[in-house]
Amino acid sequence: MKGVSVRDEARELNGEMVGWRRHIHLHPEVGFDTGGTAAFVAERLNEAGAVEVRTGVGRSGVTAVIRGARPGRTLALRADMDALPVSEETGLPFASAHPGRMHACGHDAHTAMLLGAAVLLGRHREDLQGAVKLIFQPAEEIGMGAMAMIQDGVLEGVDAIAGLHTGSLWNGADAGEIGFRPGAVMAAADTFTIDVSGKGGHGAQPDRSVDPISIACQVYATLQTVISRETPPLAPAVLTVGSFQAGSAPNVIPDSCTMKGTIRSLSKETRSSLQDRIRTIAEGVAAAMRGSARVAFTYGPPPVVCDPDMTEKLVRAAGAVVGPEHVRPIDEPAMVSEDMAFYMERVPGVFFSHPSTLGGGLDFPHHHPKFTVNEDVLWTGAGTFAELALTWQEA
Repeated sequence: MKGVSVRDEARELNGEMVGWRRHIHLHPEVGFDTGGTAAFVAERLNEAGAVEVRTGVGRSGVTAVIRGARPGRTLALRADMDALPVSEETGLPFASAHPGRMHACGHDAHTAMLLGAAVLLGRHREDLQGAVKLIFQPAEEIGMGAMAMIQDGVLEGVDAIAGLHTGSLWNGADAGEIGFRPGAVMAAADTFTIDVSGKGGHGAQPDRSVDPISIACQVYATLQTVISRETPPLAPAVLTVGSFQAGSAPNVIPDSCTMKGTIRSLSKETRSSLQDRIRTIAEGVAAAMRGSARVAFTYGPPPVVCDPDMTEKLVRAAGAVVGPEHVRPIDEPAMVSEDMAFYMERVPGVFFSHPSTLGGGLDFPHHHPKFTVNEDVLWTGAGTFAELALTWQEA
């Protein structure tokens, strides 16, 4: 837009965003217990001239509004604020001051970048059409924050939404670039528990028992065929059993055995099929072996699906900030999940990649105790957020 220099202003703001990110990193908070972070965010928003700054949204989230000089629709921009129950091992001078808690997924950077976008948009109200609602969300890591904020009315009056994830979740773009993908970009994530019941007894007399461990082993083996033999090869899916617990003595057949696992999928059809097959296999195998099985699911976020039109607008906005040659398509979806999906089920949205790798052997995966981000590129995320807000209603 004429007269708007978001790219240069975002670059100049990078140092301030680094300071915000380090403050949040030093004081990590988990789940819904993000009161200190929320207070810090609200103070920065008031300084930026945002209006309708509210705390306690969705229990401990923050929202604010920046209104433009011209009428138009409302775009929401979202960042998550919560940390993880991880003991930090980075050795950074601003490492977590709270043992057992750490920003090991980049949410500190997400929050700093959205605060930066708020400052940029506050400077350009005359160029802003409609309004921007800023959403700072708790409890993403436990998959509950987005729904809490939605139930508190955060999407009322919102026409579209955008968010980002920093780090190295996707291939296809490097630090300083922006990655995009229309359609499914992250997976639905559900967990399951299978309680197998048998008949306990002496380990020397298995014929007088119904061994639930043996049943569970057969269930486990059969579940492995759900992906390899029942799911279409071009429908990405994951089925992992991560917990198998039974018994307490080497010579005792227990009464029960419990298996827990996760399933990941990119479509409603695959998600439903996986759940149906887990239940049918567990109950059927157990019955055939003279036992029984009870299956329970805990449903997490649906897939994160980017609206094609919003993705196109994102590509244009990011190109104005980092240069079109540095806006890269994401090669393939990530099978991790994000509760951003709950917002994007309700309004058109885009969720983009903000690579912040360091190279030189300094990069660690998300949720690792040595995870950190490249602070030199915070401006690319803040600038892209702001440029999108300024241009998304243009023809």
